[in-house]
Amino acid sequence: MVFAVGMTRQLLGRLGGVFILALLGSASVFFAMRMGAGDPAIAALGDFATPEAIAAFRTKWGIDQPVVLQYWKWLLNALQGDFGTSMTIAANVPIAKLIASRLPNTMFIGLLALTIAVLISLFAGTLSVLRHGQLVDTVATSLAILGISMPDFWLSYVLIYIFALGLGIFPSYGFVTPPESFSAALYCGFLPALAVAAPMAAAFTRILRTALLETLHREHVRVARSFGFRASFIFIHYVMRNALIPYVTVVGLQIRYILGGTVVVERIFGVPGIGALMVDAAFARDYPVVQACALTFLIGVLSVNLIVDFVCAALNPREIT
Repeated sequence: MVFAVGMTRQLLGRLGGVFILALLGSASVFFAMRMGAGDPAIAALGDFATPEAIAAFRTKWGIDQPVVLQYWKWLLNALQGDFGTSMTIAANVPIAKLIASRLPNTMFIGLLALTIAVLISLFAGTLSVLRHGQLVDTVATSLAILGISMPDFWLSYVLIYIFALGLGIFPSYGFVTPPESFSAALYCGFLPALAVAAPMAAAFTRILRTALLETLHREHVRVARSFGFRASFIFIHYVMRNALIPYVTVVGLQIRYILGGTVVVERIFGVPGIGALMVDAAFARDYPVVQACALTFLIGVLSVNLIVDFVCAALNPREIT
């Protein structure tokens, strides 16, 4: 009962925090776009557009109004799920439709990258601790340091050069959406997902290794050994479970890296996701599209962080009061 009340109280508090952060984030993106150089009217109509055409375009889209009023109108519509229509990159196409068509691709690459990173880190981190001080531990630690230092855009080109242009195993550009063919999506999405996953896997491995080594020397583990429990039982139930709390926290925090990484990687590999859409919209000064994409990313990050908080609470219920 106490646990349920504590969970409910924490959920309400966190939901309020998510709403406030989403509001502040949307305002930051909105005003930052207005402060940047460039004019959507010029981007849409061209450099030789007449002053009358430019004025008519600005009036049509309401960008001739005070910025605060523009944000207020956009916010009211966004709260109702209406992000408006595209100004330049897909004129008059509903932005919700653009996002709905691109979001599954970004989510697919992101989830695939997260799966790869988690599997690699669980294997490498656990093996490193079980072989602590041996050659395997040294190799795993060195690879983790190397992985953290590799930028995803640089790694993308390296993967293309080796596995696409060199060995011809994977395609260098293009993507098949999961609804069309799930197996083809896995095939086309493996390299971009790996480019995003490699630095994350390195970070996850180091965190897991550190947490496992620290937990191994805690008092409750020594007590479990004194009771004569098997080493495998102690490792799974007394070491791994406690070490997963900081590990899961870091995994949740790295979701923002996945979203940021997909912005670059999608452009390199030609994946039609939200990241590529956001970049195209930013260059075209398509304010509503950039705002909607940024808000989608922000809500995604905040939602995952909320889920991670409750997963950690389930692993350690004493944190809920």
